[in-house]
Amino acid sequence: QVHLAESGGGLVEPGGSLELSCAASGFLFNFYAMMWYRQTPGKEREFIARISSAGDSAYYANTAEGRFTISRDNAKNMVYLQMNNLTPEEPGVYYCSRSAADWGQGTQVTVSS
Repeated sequence: QVHLAESGGGLVEPGGSLELSCAASGFLFNFYAMMWYRQTPGKEREFIARISSAGDSAYYANTAEGRFTISRDNAKNMVYLQMNNLTPEEPGVYYCSRSAADWGQGTQVTVSS
């Protein structure tokens, strides 16, 4: 059974940084690309970043490019999202996903001074 568990969310000031983590289990982790999404109340879940199964290529939404970095550790079955220079428009529940079909429970990020 696929299990994804996000952590690392919290309260950060505008311009601050957070690193989110996602622990994966129940599938052959190094066979799958992994993704991060964000959902805010009243909006659809929004794509943030994707990393290839080997970790050698990444793709970002325009809003994340240059500020966020997705990475993974296939030895530990972990995927990460380093977020820098967060803006007040970016709070929400952040989810990691396998193939946009399996989801964790999410981790809340609040951006406020």
